[in-house]
Amino acid sequence: MLSNLVRQRAQALLNSIARLLGALGLTPNTLTLIGFLAMCGIGVVLAVGYLALGGVLIIAAGIFDALDGSLARLTNRVTKFGAFLDSTTDRFAEGALYLGIMFWYLQQGATFVAYLVYLTLLGSLMVSYARARAEGIGVECKEGMMTRFERFALLIVGLILTAFLGDAPLFAVLAILAVFTNVTAVQRMWLVYRTTK
Repeated sequence: MLSNLVRQRAQALLNSIARLLGALGLTPNTLTLIGFLAMCGIGVVLAVGYLALGGVLIIAAGIFDALDGSLARLTNRVTKFGAFLDSTTDRFAEGALYLGIMFWYLQQGATFVAYLVYLTLLGSLMVSYARARAEGIGVECKEGMMTRFERFALLIVGLILTAFLGDAPLFAVLAILAVFTNVTAVQRMWLVYRTTK
């Protein structure tokens, strides 16, 4: 997946930053919570209409999402609770971003965007749930075209482009996400069906 390729290329840099943060006394769970709170704050930024700024800030906040795992591995603090906390806060954080976008466009009277955001959020949650549930019954389930990394990459591009091209790029991104997040969830359902039948 694209996310794995990017992580492999950036791992040395992430490890260096993680070591520095570890030396400052930060723990993996602390980084997880910092990243989560940052994403909630960005949701507020989006809700008041600073869409391009929100896109840039998501990039910065997203670094913490990668650093918590790196720090956990480097300091031998990989725990089941840490993995659970990371996955759970990721879902809340994603919801906060989409809620901010939905709030802004509802204030502008663009009700159709709210439907796109709803479908995108539903699909995003189902992609994650399908993987978690599959792994709960012993089936590895990582395939699909719209994993979290791809979703965030598209969303960031759409948000930043609003500064140059208006709302149209973001509307297009949301339409793509609304369709293909749900397609990915169905892909994972089909994978589990094929694997378990």
